[in-house]
Order: sequence, then C-alpha cells, then structure tokens
Amino acid sequence: MGDGRGDDYVAMLVDFARTLRDEGLNPGSGDVLTYTQAVGTLDPTDLMDLYWAGRTTLVSRRDHVPLYHRAFQRYFLDAAGGSPVLQRFTLPQRTEARADLDVPDTEGVGEERESREARLGLVASGARTVRRKDFGACTPDELAALRRIMRTMRLTPPRRRSRRTAPARRGREPDVRRTVRETMRQHGEPSQLLRRHRKLRHRPLVLILDVSGSMADYSRNLVQFAHTSTRTGSRVEVFCFGSRLTRITRELDRRRPDEALDRAAEAVLDWDGGTRIGESLDRFVRDHARRGRCRGGIVVICSDGLDRGDPDVLEQAMERLSRLCHRIVWLNPHKGDAKDFAPTTLGMMVAAPYVDELLSGHDLASLEEFAHTLAGMR
Repeated sequence: MGDGRGDDYVAMLVDFARTLRDEGLNPGSGDVLTYTQAVGTLDPTDLMDLYWAGRTTLVSRRDHVPLYHRAFQRYFLDAAGGSPVLQRFTLPQRTEARADLDVPDTEGVGEERESREARLGLVASGARTVRRKDFGACTPDELAALRRIMRTMRLTPPRRRSRRTAPARRGREPDVRRTVRETMRQHGEPSQLLRRHRKLRHRPLVLILDVSGSMADYSRNLVQFAHTSTRTGSRVEVFCFGSRLTRITRELDRRRPDEALDRAAEAVLDWDGGTRIGESLDRFVRDHARRGRCRGGIVVICSDGLDRGDPDVLEQAMERLSRLCHRIVWLNPHKGDAKDFAPTTLGMMVAAPYVDELLSGHDLASLEEFAHTLAGMR
C-alpha cells in the first residue's frame, strides 16, 4: 500500500471511530491509536482482521458489541455509504469476510441475543448460497470462505452417565462420607442425609474419513471439519483411510488449520488412492475399537461406499463395530439433499443395516445438520 493510500486508510479508520461515537460508544484517542497500530500488523485488505481489531480495541463493554456490529456493517459493507477505500476491495475478499462473520452473536442480551445473526451487507446472500453448494462445484475462493465458516463450528457429542458420582442436592445414592462429616461437625447430632448423583460426560467421538480418489472433491473439507471437531475439548479421534487405515489425531492437534491439514496429508500415504473400506474398518476394530477407543461412543464414517475389497470383510467389521459403539453415523456425499435416498454402491448396501443415521456431507449445510443431529442423539 503506497504512502498516499496509507494516509487515506488511517483517515478511514479515524472516521470509523467517529462513527462509533455517534452510535453511543466512546473510544478515546488512545484506543483509536491502538486500533490503527493493530490493523497495521494485520492484513489491511481483510475485513475479518479489520472487524476483530476494532472489536478488541474500541469496545470496552459487552452491551456495546451489538452497536459496534451494526456500525461496522453500515460503514464498511453498505454499498450506499461504504468507505471509498474498501470499495476497491475484491469480491472474494468480501465473501471471505462474510463467511467469518456469518455466525450468531453470542454476546447480545435478551431477545436480541437469541434472534440476531450477523448479516453483513451485500455479501450475505452470496454466502448463504455457497452454504448449499456442493464442495465439488465450489471455486477456490468459495472453498476458502467455507473453511472460514468451519473454523467457527463446534461439535457437541451427546452426554452419558458415567460411573463416577458427585455431590448433589438430589440423587439416588446417599453420600455417607459427607453425611458422617456433617454429623461430626454438629457434635454427633443427626444431620440431613446428603446425596450424590452420577456425573455426565461427553461420549467419545470417532471420525473415520475416506480420502480415496473417489472422495477427492470432499476429503480435504472433511478433514478440515475434523480439525474443527478436535478443538472442542471433547474426546475426539480422527482416522483416514484409502487402501489402509491411518490415525491422524496427533497431526490435527495444531492451532492453524492449514498446518494441521498439511501434516495430515504427509501422514496419509494413500491419499487419493484406492478404497478398501472393509479392511480399513476391520483394522480399526482390531487395533482401536476393542481397546476401548470407541466404547460407548459415536462413530462417524464419511465415505461414498465405493469399496474395492471383500464385502464379507466389510459386513463382519460393521457388525463388530455396531456392538462396540453406541451409534454409527454414515455421511455419504452422494445422498445430497434427497429424502428417500437408497444406496446403490455395494459397500453402502452391505453397511446400511448397521448404520443408525445416514446423512449427507456434500456441502456446509449438511455438515451443520450433522452437528445438530449429533448433539441431539441419545
């Protein structure tokens, strides 16, 4: 950015701070200086960086977040009143910014917190369209926008009662130790009977992703989705398979998605190769499932069902897996939005009797549907 344009950019940021004052916020001159310095260390053409830099430095109270959000929307993304500097930004950059900011605002209050969604100007309709667009038909810019949305997604596995207990006001089991201690504090006078209840913990989540050649249009996005799921703090294991099974949980344990995906691609030697679903699942059952990796958990298999191996091996592996885990979910991109989808591939037909939920995974909307379904499983 040249010196003249840099001066225009600083003037634009200062003018935006004045707009915030008109909205009821009160950023001081020091806050504005910090804002301009923060933007200088980031990408000045990235609206996402611009948004969060301002929200971090110019907003000091939580109830001012909705005011800041609306002011940013009108100032930077409104075609009629937008900044002349940002009007020269390209459409893909605006699409990426919309992708990051198209999430519910969790810091509002009252009904506004429940109903408000971050809708930012001209890019909103395009981003909603790309949510329903098949991964295989997306352009590189659209895929970049979708991956930015995936970073904001969170998977919440269902909970189950563990064998461990915790103190509670109401519970089936008496807490003898606490009751005796309380009685001793009362010098032997009988106290109330204290109780315990069983703790709730998230069920283990296992993702088994098909990265063979037939899944080339979807595999990288599914691995990106798996990386997002590992950042939830729950117990999540991720495996990839083509002609053989590879565990990539450690490779995905990186904060930056691109670095995690590159490390996963290096670990999986049969990426874009052949498909042997039965042998891969059989190896998973023998080496991992029997050792308690998925006991009582949710196993999610992402594959199109195009298996080149022995169908008997696949059937035996699915049967054993169904007895070891709580639920089996199969994401098949070929299902699409069809409500009455009937599997046509041999591998899918063999596995279908052991699948509890058959969903799609061909676009972002279907992955969001899966996340909603996962949270509601019992």
